[in-house]
Amino acid sequence: MDDIAAWFLWLYKATGIKLTIFYDPYDRTRFVEGFYTTLKLSVYCLVLSVVLGAFAAWLAGSRIAAVRRAVAGFVQLFRNTPPLVQLYFFYFAVGPVLPKLDGAPVLGSFGWAVVSLTLLETAFAAEIFRAGIEAVPKATVEAAQALGYSRAQIYRKVVLPLAIRVTMPAMNNNLVNLVKTTTLAYAIAAPELVYMSAQVWSEQVNVPEMMVVLLICYVAIVGIINQLMQWLEARLRVPGFGQ
Repeated sequence: MDDIAAWFLWLYKATGIKLTIFYDPYDRTRFVEGFYTTLKLSVYCLVLSVVLGAFAAWLAGSRIAAVRRAVAGFVQLFRNTPPLVQLYFFYFAVGPVLPKLDGAPVLGSFGWAVVSLTLLETAFAAEIFRAGIEAVPKATVEAAQALGYSRAQIYRKVVLPLAIRVTMPAMNNNLVNLVKTTTLAYAIAAPELVYMSAQVWSEQVNVPEMMVVLLICYVAIVGIINQLMQWLEARLRVPGFGQ
C-alpha cells in the first residue's frame, strides 16, 4: 500500500495528475466511505425492490378491484414522475412532518434515499414480474389448482419461480438502472460515491482525475452486476421455457 501511495505521489509531482485518494489518507477514507455507501444503498434497494415488486405483482392479480387499482396507481405514480422529484418529496416534504425521536429525524438522507429509490424500483420490478407472470402457461396454473394449491401457494411455488426465469434479462437492466440512479442521492447529501468525490475535488481541485475514477468505479460495479446476473440466468434456465 505504501508503494502504491508513493507511486501516485510521484505521478502527481511528475505529471500533475492529482489522485489524492491514493496517497492522502483523509481523501482515501472519504472516497472509500462513499464507495461503500453506494454499494450498501444499491444492495438495500435491490433486495427490497425485488421482494416488494414480486408482492406488488401478486396483488395486481387480486380478485379485489380496489387492490388492483391501488397497485396500478402506485406503479403509474412512480414510473411517470421524475426520480429526483420523488427523492425531494420524501426528504423535504414527508421527512419534516414525521415525529422526531429524541429530537432527531426518524430517517436521515441515506434512509430517505433507500425509501425513495426502493419505491421507484419496486414500480418497475412489479411491471417486470407482471409480464413474467403472464408468460407462465395457463395449463401450468390450472394443474396446480387441480392439485388443491391455494392462490398464494400457486404464486409462490409455481408461478413466481417460472416468472423469474422469464424476467431475468429485464430484471438485469432494471438493477443496472438502480445502481446508476443511486447517484441522485447526492442531491440530499447522502454520503454516496459522487457526494464524497465532490468533496475531494472541491478541495483538491482535481475534477478531471476524479471524474475518470468515478467512471471506472461505476463501470466496474455495473460490469460485476451484469456478470452475476448472466451467471444466475444460466443457472436458473429451464430448457424449453422462456427461450
